[in-house]
Amino acid sequence: MKPFLLLASRAEDAAAEDEYAAYLKYGGLAPAQLRRIRLEAAPLPELELSDYAGVIVGGSPFTSSDSDDHKSPTQHRVEGELSGLLDRIVAADFPFLGACYGVGTLGAHQGAVIDRTFGEPLGGVEIELTEAGLADPLLQGMPRRFTAFTGHKEACTSLPSHAVLLATSKACPVQMFRIRENLYATQFHPELDVGGLVTRIDIYRHAGYFPPESAEELMENARQFTVTEPTNILKNFVARYAVG
Repeated sequence: MKPFLLLASRAEDAAAEDEYAAYLKYGGLAPAQLRRIRLEAAPLPELELSDYAGVIVGGSPFTSSDSDDHKSPTQHRVEGELSGLLDRIVAADFPFLGACYGVGTLGAHQGAVIDRTFGEPLGGVEIELTEAGLADPLLQGMPRRFTAFTGHKEACTSLPSHAVLLATSKACPVQMFRIRENLYATQFHPELDVGGLVTRIDIYRHAGYFPPESAEELMENARQFTVTEPTNILKNFVARYAVG
């Protein structure tokens, strides 16, 4: 089987390794079946899409809607590289799944309005599938409503007319969308279960995302949720696009 490609950009090694382990686990993949490139560490190498079954973009510390003068040279480089790659991915309708940062990358690339209007604090959120979401193969077998973990500064305020809204929530109207037939982005994290979020909070307690003294409270709050459904998106993505 051709490998999938995970494009990651978490600078903290512990967070990067935990994210990679989650995609392996919930995608049902062996390490040889999921190649990872850490975009924050070095320039994106030349890629042949035909070498892969699909492309996954993980979460990121980067906020695409920040003004250019607030972005680091690394963020400018990563955004430029992803934009160029998305030119090819969209043109080919090549299997793509962007988690959280997928909204800021695929959404921005396709003309969505990405800003801070619908940011959400770290925690569990009830997601509701639209009629299109209930019919979409990537959401096969999932209930209309389920809980997922979110935590983001920016979100999609307005989708372009050619996008299909697949999931929404009360506080954030665009939680998942599709472009063409095979290009997906979620605002929530399909790779995170309770243990994954607790680990991530612990890793990031001094990273500036939240007051360090609130870490224990956030971890305890995370443990109050039952989050089992979102990871099925990864399973479905792999099952749908795995090729020999």
